[in-house]
Amino acid sequence: MSLKFKFDNTYTRLPDYLLTRLSPTPVKNPESIIFNFKLAEEMGLDMNGINNQNIADFFSGNKLPPNLETFSQAYAGHQFGHFVILGDGRAHMLGEHIKPDGERVDIQFKGSGKTPYSRSGDGRAALGPMLREYIISEAMHHLGIPTTRSLCVVKTGETILREDKLEGAILTRVASSHLRVGTFQFVASNQDIKTLSQLVEYTIERHFPDLKNSNNIALDLFKKVMNLQIKLITNWMRIGFIHGVMNTDNMALSGETIDFGPCAFLDNYDPKTVFSSIDHYGRYAFINQPVIAQWNLVRFAETLIPLIDSDHDQAIKKIETEILNYDAIYKKSWLRMMKNKIGISGEQENDIKLISDLLDLMHRNQADYTNTFRNLMNEKLPKERLFNDPDFIFWEETWQNRIKKNINTVEKSFDLMRENNPVIIPRNHLVEEILADANNNKLENLFKYLDLLQKPYNEISEEKYLNSPPPSDKIYKTFCGT
Repeated sequence: MSLKFKFDNTYTRLPDYLLTRLSPTPVKNPESIIFNFKLAEEMGLDMNGINNQNIADFFSGNKLPPNLETFSQAYAGHQFGHFVILGDGRAHMLGEHIKPDGERVDIQFKGSGKTPYSRSGDGRAALGPMLREYIISEAMHHLGIPTTRSLCVVKTGETILREDKLEGAILTRVASSHLRVGTFQFVASNQDIKTLSQLVEYTIERHFPDLKNSNNIALDLFKKVMNLQIKLITNWMRIGFIHGVMNTDNMALSGETIDFGPCAFLDNYDPKTVFSSIDHYGRYAFINQPVIAQWNLVRFAETLIPLIDSDHDQAIKKIETEILNYDAIYKKSWLRMMKNKIGISGEQENDIKLISDLLDLMHRNQADYTNTFRNLMNEKLPKERLFNDPDFIFWEETWQNRIKKNINTVEKSFDLMRENNPVIIPRNHLVEEILADANNNKLENLFKYLDLLQKPYNEISEEKYLNSPPPSDKIYKTFCGT
């Protein structure tokens, strides 16, 4: 079997303690469940003559070319605010693949067996969470949000034990890199300035080559990462996405969304919404995501202090200046995003109030986040609780008068809304239905849903995929799957 991967590993040239070279653990009876042929084509892979069994054998790790130098990464992280030493406890990097356009991407197995970083874990993953990551990551990509991608899911033919006995599976993930805030924290915890400097240079070579001639590379690296994170979090807020586990080891320096464990999407708008079963105090609630992103960035900044200035006090002053800019940059980004969602352009005195009033009305009336903005794009509003609220009727009139003040036509304003407001998102209750079907070897709904999610800004006729969940499904919890 030859998929014509073009591997060129550079991460393995960093100091040895950043990784462990080891192979995936073979599995009993691999079976290909889903393969992303469009992504494979983008990556320049050769699928000629490749059948499902070939895919299962390769992407389970059972039959890999002998020259692959597979490895697992070491890193640290603040998990729910507590610092711990971590690493790829159930993941193996196949290598860095060079795409036809020259872009370098990581190819990683998830659920591929124990590593030195597994702690008490079994190194395996269940079918449901791996298909969940496939669905959500591909949906995020088509929503236009930077994200890791999913290439395939393979069942292992083995049973793993969680709350119940579950089918084992391995996901193949594609990412710009797996460099995290936690990678830098791991090196900083070893007080290894030399390796820290190498890691900065490596990150810049990998993601930000325009910084090579910077006068202060570490400081400019921080600014780049901060701006990417602001852009990412703004996009999450735009579509009502809740990551659920924004630990520093889950913040990729590339600005991609990574790790789709306990993530979910808002149904009824409540800014304090939490879905993760382990987030008991709302640390990673929807409204807290911008604040946590800044907190994580401060942890990143702490690792860079020795490289920003030889004078410790001066280094702190320089980095504090950038961190203090976060609020203003994020608020500007968020305001621009929200104005796009309601189709207003230019600047008027009461724009922020107009947006805040709408969100307050949505919260008070338990309105669906996605469908509210979708309905605003329609000529006729449905007879729902929100739209019958006298305060909303007044708000709508104010909004329509504001749209008339745009430089562009009213139609252009609605075009702007259609570009920024998805019609279809991965509804939590539908994802759970699809995963339940998949666990019973019924995959038709999975394939259909993935097709619909590829065009999230297009109207569709099947209301089933657009509606909020029934009341019985509104108490929803997500789990990490480990």
